[in-house]
Amino acid sequence: MKKRVAVLGATGSIGKSALDVITRGKDDFEVVLLSAHNNAEELARLGRLWPGAITVLSGGSGGGERLLAAIAGCGADITLNGISGAAGLEPSMAAIEAGSDLALANKETLVMAGPLVFQKAREKKARIIPVDSEHSAVFHLIEAHGSDALDEIILTASGGPFRDYSVEEMKKVTPQAALAHPTWNMGPKITIDSASMANKGLEVIEAARLFNFEPEKIKVVIHPQSIVHSMVRMKDGAVYAQLSRPDMRLPIHKALYWSETRNYPERIFNHGVHGVSRRRRGFRTKTPCNSVSSVVNSSDFGRLDFDSLSLTFYQPDTEKFPLLALAYEAVKKGGLYPCAYNGANEAAAGAFLAGRVGFLDISRITRYVLDKDWSAEPGDIASVIQADRQARIMAEKEIEELA
Repeated sequence: MKKRVAVLGATGSIGKSALDVITRGKDDFEVVLLSAHNNAEELARLGRLWPGAITVLSGGSGGGERLLAAIAGCGADITLNGISGAAGLEPSMAAIEAGSDLALANKETLVMAGPLVFQKAREKKARIIPVDSEHSAVFHLIEAHGSDALDEIILTASGGPFRDYSVEEMKKVTPQAALAHPTWNMGPKITIDSASMANKGLEVIEAARLFNFEPEKIKVVIHPQSIVHSMVRMKDGAVYAQLSRPDMRLPIHKALYWSETRNYPERIFNHGVHGVSRRRRGFRTKTPCNSVSSVVNSSDFGRLDFDSLSLTFYQPDTEKFPLLALAYEAVKKGGLYPCAYNGANEAAAGAFLAGRVGFLDISRITRYVLDKDWSAEPGDIASVIQADRQARIMAEKEIEELA
C-alpha cells in the first residue's frame, strides 16, 4: 500500500521539491492534502495533478481553521510541513495530534514550542523527522554512529551573500541584494535570515531541542560551498560528515522514505520523544505502507562530482552577524526566549523587506525584544502564540522608532 502524504506549503520551494520527489516515487506515495497560503492559481493546478488530494488555501478569513481541520481529517501517514515561519506551528501540532508522522522543514515549530511538541509526539506515538539539510544530516549521522560517543554537533552555514562584507558595506545592502543567496534557492524570509545568519541561529536552537544537546556542544562553521551539510565529532576526535550537492530533494527523499521498521537515532530515543520506537517494529498507520518500508526508491539528487571539488571552512564573525550569538543566548536562557527571538526576527526581517529599516537594524530590533523578560515557561500552545504576538508588538514599536 502507498504511504499517504500531506504537503503543507505545497507551492513554496520546499513543497515543490517534495512534490517532485513524490512524483518520481508515484508508486510509493498517495498525496492526500495540499495547502498553500495565497497562491490559489498554483494550488488549483496541483489539485488537478493530484485529484484525490484535499486542497486548502490557508490565507484569508477562516483559512487557518480550514487547514487545521483538513490536517485532522485527511488521514496522512506522514505530513511534510514546508510552511514558512511561525505560521507552521499550529499545523505541526495538528498533524501530530492526528497521529501523523511529521517531516519537519518548519524549524520554527521546535524553536517556539519544542518541549510541547515533543510531549504531544510522545502521547501520539508520532515521529519527527528533520528535513532541514543540516538537521537531516545530523539525524542520519547519529543513526549511523550512535550517540554514546558523540561529543559535538557541527552545523555548516553558507555565510550568505554578505559573508565577506564589512560592517560599513552591510549598512548599505538592499533587500534585493539580500535575496540573492549564493547557493540555495529558497523563499524570501529564509533567504533574508540566511543573509543575517538568523537562520543558522534558529537551527542552533532547533538542534539543541531536537537532539537534546547542550548549546555549548553545537558549533557553527562557515562553509561557502554548501557541500558538507553538517558534521558530528566523536569523543575520540573523529569527525563524520554528510556531503551532497545543495539540493533539498535529498533530505525530503530521505524523510519520506523513512521506514517504520527502522529505529530512531539513539539520541532522539533518549530524549523521550519517540519512547516506543525501539520496542515496536510497526507503528500504527492508516495504511500498511509495505512498499516503502522495505524498498527505498533510488535517487541521485545529491550526487557529487569530485573532479573539481574544493571545500573551505572558517569561523563565523558574530560581531558582524550578532543574530547568531543572540540565538545561543536565547536557547541557553530557555523559557520563552527562543520564541521571542523568532517573533522579533520575523517582524524585523519583514520590515527590512518592506524597506522600513536597514539590514543591520534586524539584529538591533531582535536584541531590543530579547532584553525584556521572557523567562516564563510555556504551559500550552496558546501561551506560545501569545508570547509570539507580544514579541512582534514590541518589535514593531522599535521599528517605528527606527523608521
